[in-house]
Amino acid sequence: MLAAGLGSRLYGQDDDHPHKSLLRFGGKSLIERHVEILRDSGVEELVLVTGFRADTLLAEVARIDATDFVRPVLNPDYRRGSVVSLWCARETLLDGDSCLCMDADVLYHRGLIERLIASPHETCMLLDRDFEAGEEPVKLCIRDGKPVEFRKAIGDIKADFMGEWPGFLKLSPQAARALVATMEEFVAGAGAGKPMEEAVREIMLNGKGGEFGWEDVTSLPWIEIDFPGDVARARDTILPQI
Repeated sequence: MLAAGLGSRLYGQDDDHPHKSLLRFGGKSLIERHVEILRDSGVEELVLVTGFRADTLLAEVARIDATDFVRPVLNPDYRRGSVVSLWCARETLLDGDSCLCMDADVLYHRGLIERLIASPHETCMLLDRDFEAGEEPVKLCIRDGKPVEFRKAIGDIKADFMGEWPGFLKLSPQAARALVATMEEFVAGAGAGKPMEEAVREIMLNGKGGEFGWEDVTSLPWIEIDFPGDVARARDTILPQI
């Protein structure tokens, strides 16, 4: 789980603000909700990549009595972007087991995680067809039943349909190894500042990670919390549905 970022789009450019994962909805912090859902879903361990205000986030982990479930990994260069954050968790990605990768700033129905884990696809992405078009959503494009593009700016591509990616991914051991190799190239070169989605996109398109599947979660409520308006929508619209 990537929880290292500054949250500057929500709070502004200064560092004098709380960690996004400590936002509370229905009396529970986001990280508390993550831990409850993942534990209930049979996940063995949560590797939490921290950075900005890591001390406050880990204090919350202790408060909710989850130190036996959460293994923190620090990204000291958290200002460089999410590729570097995921790169910090490369040992977990290479341990030979299937794993989930996810963003921490999402409020969601537990059905998203359940659908991802239960999917017959060893490597799987989620897709929500009900989204607002624009530059902000990370889009997954499907043609002939297979993913053919994955990024915010998709350009002129032929697809049967597309949807927004909620930020959750299941990786087979093969895909995880390919992702680590690709991230190593990014971090060593000019790609360190790119979002981790670009590394995922590369292995999806070049086939080195094996076949990518997808699951439609259009009927399930979720929201990524990036902007001030997202907090109100999460509280007033999404939370009552979950």
